[in-house]
Amino acid sequence: MDLRRLFLEHVAQTSDAPLALEFTRAEGSYLWDAGGKSYIDLIGGISVCNVGHRHPRVVAAIKDQADKYLHTMVYGETVQAPQVNYARLLAEHLPTGLNCVYFTNSGAEATEGAMKLAKRATGRTGIVAFKEGYHGSTQGALSLIGGEYWRNAFRPLLPGITHLEYNAPGDLIHITRETACVVVETIQAEAGVRIPDVTWIRALRERCTQVGALLVLDEIQCGFGRNGSLWAFESYGITPDILLLGKALGGGMPLGAFIADRPMMNLLARNPVLGHITTFGGHPVSCAAGMAAFHVLLEEGLVERVASKETLFLKYLKHPGIRQVRSKGLMIALEFDSFEENKRVIDTSIKNGIFTDWFLFHAQSMRIVPPLNISDEDIRMACGILMESI
Repeated sequence: MDLRRLFLEHVAQTSDAPLALEFTRAEGSYLWDAGGKSYIDLIGGISVCNVGHRHPRVVAAIKDQADKYLHTMVYGETVQAPQVNYARLLAEHLPTGLNCVYFTNSGAEATEGAMKLAKRATGRTGIVAFKEGYHGSTQGALSLIGGEYWRNAFRPLLPGITHLEYNAPGDLIHITRETACVVVETIQAEAGVRIPDVTWIRALRERCTQVGALLVLDEIQCGFGRNGSLWAFESYGITPDILLLGKALGGGMPLGAFIADRPMMNLLARNPVLGHITTFGGHPVSCAAGMAAFHVLLEEGLVERVASKETLFLKYLKHPGIRQVRSKGLMIALEFDSFEENKRVIDTSIKNGIFTDWFLFHAQSMRIVPPLNISDEDIRMACGILMESI
């Protein structure tokens, strides 16, 4: 059976040039293709596999929950222990104002829910987002995306969206008393790891408070220890009104969430009733897997070792062909002179046994976001292969 041909024929494609690699097995920081070749995974499912592929505790939780029950009823109508226990665990490790979790199927759906909640809570319609920001590809989330190339083919999109410059203090004046919320990545991922100035992001928090706009922090890619603290916003001394999570939230299973204070979240339950609903959001198997992965993150000291692993990467990621290295924990971008050069290095790296890719808004930069439990030995090996590939 020509599986690649069938893939191209029957599976909807997202580009004219998919990698089309057939992986048949994954474990830890490694992937294996149909021919048995191994690859060190420097993508981790794009920040999904923070505790590695198929962590034994995650697999055990999936099997255990599958033996009990799968889907029972649409979200919110029945008490499901995996949802309840995971929501409580998350709340225990978040600031007190982030105590009520609405589970979704994905990060994009979390964005959609947060936009609705902000409009409902404030009675306003204006939303501010940032250039080169990425929050998902559904209609509402697409309206927030900070690049006209990605938006233009699907207009008309949602009205009332204003895009500001990231890290530009002078732009904050455009956040006004007509703004329902400001949606921003704590660390801009698809912009090629763009890190906020501390003074700017604190001024953003202050401006939102001043005019009564809700601050929505998108930590779909950068949450769960990726940047060296459990939540990226912790390192900046701020707290959002609504937090968006996804990717690593499910431990490898599909799961997203938006989190807020319970009185605010309760607004979605009335006028109208069922103001926000989902059939499969917070699926019990996904919640069981995510909770197991979160326990691994907390109990195996993965977050505490992010800084030393980042230092190790930076020690070996040195080559005259690299224009710049940007990093915040284990979210790293290698910038080259052009997309063509970056793509050449990526393709060569894949041939040499390294799985990596590029960033949507910064195509000249290579993405390095490995599992947080990648070994020091594999870091050295991966960096050596990358240098040879350059």
